Amino acid sequence: MYEENNNNIEPENEPDEKKYNFFLKEPRISPVKAAFLGLAGVFILFQFGGGLLTIAIFGFDLKNIDMNAMRLLTVGGQILFILLPALLLSKLVYEDVTHVIRFYKPQLIPVFMFSIGLILLTPLLQSYIFIQNHFIEVAANSVPFVRDVKTLLDQLDQLLTETYADLMSVRNAWEASFVIFVVSVVPAICEETFFRGFVMRSFEYKLKPFWAAMITGLFFALYHFNPYGLLPLMALGVYFGFAAYTSNSIVVPIILHFLNNFIAVTAYMIFGSEDLLESNVASTDGLNEYAFAFVALSILFALLIFGIKKYYNAIQIKNGDENDLS
Repeated sequence: MYEENNNNIEPENEPDEKKYNFFLKEPRISPVKAAFLGLAGVFILFQFGGGLLTIAIFGFDLKNIDMNAMRLLTVGGQILFILLPALLLSKLVYEDVTHVIRFYKPQLIPVFMFSIGLILLTPLLQSYIFIQNHFIEVAANSVPFVRDVKTLLDQLDQLLTETYADLMSVRNAWEASFVIFVVSVVPAICEETFFRGFVMRSFEYKLKPFWAAMITGLFFALYHFNPYGLLPLMALGVYFGFAAYTSNSIVVPIILHFLNNFIAVTAYMIFGSEDLLESNVASTDGLNEYAFAFVALSILFALLIFGIKKYYNAIQIKNGDENDLS
């Protein structure tokens, strides 16, 4: 999916000297160490610090708290414990925050192509989840250990389902707009700045872009605590990483992340489903249809990725020709 030379594809508004240096200044600590420290720190801050802050504000009676107040606290937690550390760490470790996070304006054509990719990837991953859970169900019916693990995963999935249901339940248009802001806008900005910005960029300093995106995508999936959606969430994270690296703009994965969450919220409000990627598919009917859809969508998605890479290669060649002429 990745090619090492893609770092030569830079937006027109980036200074020329940055086209030939990954970082203008040597990082203050090892970038890989910085990435892992950031991952550990944000996990502790967001999960435990956020939990303690919730208890400090609302007490232990969490069932009777005002949901809009909880949503507002969620926004604050995302900004304070994910976005702010990403920016501070980028400044402390690398100094050049803009270059590290890739705060550059993208072109419209790639944004459109990457959005089409998301439209293909979503049903592709849903088909995978159906196939995955079909075989988990088959294994659980014959292997006691798998059945016990599945029971534990079902309980965790049910807890997540109830949490998301409370968060996304709305009574009027104003509340619906607020939920879209909380679930779609804020996480897209905060999580992408941290994961595809600081973390992935740090891994890129020592690793090939493919592995940087893979490792970042894995942690992105683990952070969401979705037992049945681990691999699909990782695939989404890798795709967001591909978009960030290829376009050299954090804005592109932010848009993709927003679209993914926005469609999920809209689907819940219309159909009552809390997740665009329905993670715990119980039915075992229609396996052949889902397998066919998975293969067909995989081919279409692969063709789109090929088209995106060809588009950027053409830009790179064009820019090279212009440089030769100058």
